Amino acid sequence: MKISYQFLIAFTWFINSNHLLTAQKQSQPNILWITCEDISPTLSFYGDSTASTPTLDKLAAESLIYTNAFATVGVCAPSRSSIITGMYPISIGTHNMRTAKDYNGWGLRKYNLPSNAKDIKGNKVPLYSVVTPPEIKCFTEYLREAGYYCTNNVKTDYQFAAPVSAWDANNDKAHWKNRAEGQPFFAVFNLDITHESRIWLNKELPLTVDKETVPLPPYYPDNPVVRQDVARNYSNIELLDKQVADLIKEIEDAGLLDNTIIFFYSDHGGPLPRGKREHYDSGLKVPFLVRFPHSKAAGRVDELISFVDLAPTVLSLAGIQVPDYMQGRAFLGTHKKAGTARNYVFGSGDRFDDYSDRIRTVRDKNYLYVKNYYPELPAYKDVTYRKNIDMMNTLLSLRDKDSLKGPTAQWFKPHKPAEELYDVNADPYNMHNIINDSAYANKVKEMRTALEDWLATVGDKGAEVELDLLHKMWPGGVQPVTSSPILEYVNDKITASTGTEGASLVYIVSKKPLEPGLNAGWQLYQNPIKLLKGERAYFMAARIGFADSKVVEYIKGISIN
Repeated sequence: MKISYQFLIAFTWFINSNHLLTAQKQSQPNILWITCEDISPTLSFYGDSTASTPTLDKLAAESLIYTNAFATVGVCAPSRSSIITGMYPISIGTHNMRTAKDYNGWGLRKYNLPSNAKDIKGNKVPLYSVVTPPEIKCFTEYLREAGYYCTNNVKTDYQFAAPVSAWDANNDKAHWKNRAEGQPFFAVFNLDITHESRIWLNKELPLTVDKETVPLPPYYPDNPVVRQDVARNYSNIELLDKQVADLIKEIEDAGLLDNTIIFFYSDHGGPLPRGKREHYDSGLKVPFLVRFPHSKAAGRVDELISFVDLAPTVLSLAGIQVPDYMQGRAFLGTHKKAGTARNYVFGSGDRFDDYSDRIRTVRDKNYLYVKNYYPELPAYKDVTYRKNIDMMNTLLSLRDKDSLKGPTAQWFKPHKPAEELYDVNADPYNMHNIINDSAYANKVKEMRTALEDWLATVGDKGAEVELDLLHKMWPGGVQPVTSSPILEYVNDKITASTGTEGASLVYIVSKKPLEPGLNAGWQLYQNPIKLLKGERAYFMAARIGFADSKVVEYIKGISIN
């Protein structure tokens, strides 16, 4: 069934006005994100039943199934930066993949040159943590301010070190079970079994789908190596389904299913060549489910949603005001505004590891428009990491022998057009460029204008050479440091502040000395702290992209750096 806009508004009102009370009278819904990596909507509820996914099928039957959900970039780190901030990567400087090693942690790493990474001008680019504008926060910080227990298990990959203000726990042990009794939670579990690397890392595992019958997109030649890797991808999706089952069972066993909103989605499109890293639907379109308690809403929703909308939507579902700076818009919850459904979603592509380009896209429900800023470059991106996939090397070998013909050769042409337009309904694989067809002249004009207006509104740091942009963020190539907290003892309480614009303050109260290197347990500072007898307080300041401040200890009326 197709869900009407009016029903969604009515249901959203129900969710938020009744507050989904638990036995502990919890007034805010729990929110569980089950995120996976690198899959397109190649699932039965999107029409592809190659992989057997009974858990996801059941979840989909009880969920809103979004049929027009899109990542902002066809690769993980820039895409995830938009998810955690509610901002477009090109607008905040997180558009180049990958700027930092911080894909699983809190930023405890050294900065060294990544292998062969160069910007569009050929400059070597060192690893760095992106410094976002000072008003930008990880949206989980607003949830924590509102009393949520926020956990991430375990991948971050935001293009900056996850600040300690963002999560109550951010590691492979992070779990909603560790919250205080009755405390609402926002919990993220990142499942990597379908990641691109699992095409080769799982090579020796038995295939659970028939490689002789797996469907092949028209841009792949039909040969045994291609079929093997395509079948491996579907087999990994079947493994994913079992992991999803475990996470949902934990919620059920804890009696929390009736007070938990569950999201399921992939961080961008599929892992195989001409999928991941691409600006076509194969790289940007993702599966996306939202299950409400008691399955009160279920059906297909064709509304356009972008990953930039996830942060405001979660805040909206939690009843929290969405910050004005966020570029996304809530598509569910109390702060979804009538008449604000998207007409377009936007995408971008810049540096991908060791290969640089610049591409911008606009997509509506029927057409995809692409602007290539460097048409002299091929559409194929010669990314070293991808060559771990057997079929990628097979495709390159066939290309070098001039053995690729028709659709399979298109990706490897030495140049690409300055503009592209695709009818996504008639041409779901985006193979037939109709940009020069006069019948679509008005559509081309509309999409060009939409793209130009978007770029003018959000700004495009991709127009800057990456090394120059880095030096604006890190003057002289040196990472800025957050100012140490300033502590005052007023009216028997400790008041903390920092001189760094946009920094957040965290603290730990303990009767024991702080464990060196401790990166969990930090509470978000909001109000003055009163210490009990024998307690001491530790404060730290953090800003996205900056190095953390020194820890300042307060004990016996003395502030100690």
